[in-house]
Amino acid sequence: MALYEHVFLARQDLSQQQVDALVEQYKGVITANGGSVGRIENWGLKSLTYRVKKNRKAYYTLMDITCPPAALNEMERQMSLSEDVLRFLTVKVEAHEEGPSAMMQKREERSERGFGDRDRGDRPSRGFGDRDRGDRGDRGPRRPREGFDGGAE
Repeated sequence: MALYEHVFLARQDLSQQQVDALVEQYKGVITANGGSVGRIENWGLKSLTYRVKKNRKAYYTLMDITCPPAALNEMERQMSLSEDVLRFLTVKVEAHEEGPSAMMQKREERSERGFGDRDRGDRPSRGFGDRDRGDRGDRGPRRPREGFDGGAE
C-alpha cells in the first residue's frame, strides 16, 4: 500500500469539534476501503494568504495515511463535495516522518521562548538615519547632464 501525507483546510466558522468530526468521517472512509490513518495533527485556525471561498482563515489538519489509491480517491471525492472543506492536498511519500511535523515544531519553539519574545539577536537596526555611508570623498562641482538644457530656449 502507498504512503501519503494529506492536509486539508476546513472553514473558519466551524468549531474544533466539527473539524474533529470531519477527521473521523474521512478516517472512516480510509479504513472502510482497506487503509489506515496514522498521525493526525490539528494545526489550528490560521490566516490564509488570500481569501478562499470568502474565508480569511481556516482550520489546518494533517493526516498520515497508508491506503490503496482507490481509498484515497474516494476520500478526495467526498472532500470535494463537502462545503466544509476549502482545499486539500495529498502528497505521496516514501516514509512517514517520525515525531511532530515542521508546523508543530515551530509552535513548540515559540511556546518555549515565551509569548511576545521578539529577540532577533544582534542585528543592526534598520532606521533611516543609522546607516553609515562611509567617506564619499570630494566629488567636485555638479555639472548639468549632457543634452539637458534646463528648459531654456
